[in-house]
Amino acid sequence: MERVNGKKVGHLFENISSFVRQCIFSVLNVGPIPSHIAFVMDGNRRYSKKLNLLDGDGHRAGFSALINMLRYCYELGVKYITVYAFSIDNFKRSPEEVVSLMKLMQEKIDELTKEESIVNSLGIRIYFQGNLKLLSDHVRSAAERAMVKTAGNSRAVLSICVAYSSTDEIVHAVQESCEEKWNGIRKRDANNAGGNLIGLEENGKDMDEHLIGVTNVDRHMYMSVCPDPDIIIRTSGATRLSNFLLWQSAHCLLYSPTALWPEIGLRHLVWVVLDFQRNYLYLKEKKKQA
Repeated sequence: MERVNGKKVGHLFENISSFVRQCIFSVLNVGPIPSHIAFVMDGNRRYSKKLNLLDGDGHRAGFSALINMLRYCYELGVKYITVYAFSIDNFKRSPEEVVSLMKLMQEKIDELTKEESIVNSLGIRIYFQGNLKLLSDHVRSAAERAMVKTAGNSRAVLSICVAYSSTDEIVHAVQESCEEKWNGIRKRDANNAGGNLIGLEENGKDMDEHLIGVTNVDRHMYMSVCPDPDIIIRTSGATRLSNFLLWQSAHCLLYSPTALWPEIGLRHLVWVVLDFQRNYLYLKEKKKQA
């Protein structure tokens, strides 16, 4: 009987919370809503130490915070959500910790793709961004399965940056751009009888066509599936980007609440969206000038 009553109270609280969120989001929707919010999920280990939790429990609490934030962003109308889950630099941690985090990551990826998961119930498509070759075979396979399973979802996009750093992304994009241009030159040479690079040099216009520009690099970035972020939120009060979305963050709003990642909540999201709306015209003008 107590269990039944507890469930009723839980459902009642959930319904009230949902109603309150709808009211808050209705007010926020009077103004501009960011299309893309990115999160640096900082503070899981500190949260674990703060509460004397077992190893891994801080990251599990962080996963719960991610699920809540996904729901809030979706209900608010944010189309793209990106999270910094595991940096290339994180591989420098102790082998035991890396193995533990990889196991936890695989577990949570599989959890995300269950039929009844929030990702499928809300119609969220998942992308894993980064140098996925650095991941263990099991984690990489789980990531690939998740991308395939959610490929039909179209209401929102969740990009999970793993084995990622912005410098690695930029180098990758430049290498891909160079390869693309070089293949174009060789194809053109093959199609033109007697064509060669000297002939191209004599024609300045033709050479310009083979120069690498910003749009070429943009197209080959890992994050090309998303528009540049409107807001980057880094928890735990740190004000560093830590090699995250350096190419894409030139004109976005930065927010650094002191809350550790597992402590992030609705109030933080509401506050940063209000700040975004307050600075919207300024940010919009800066993007035009770029």
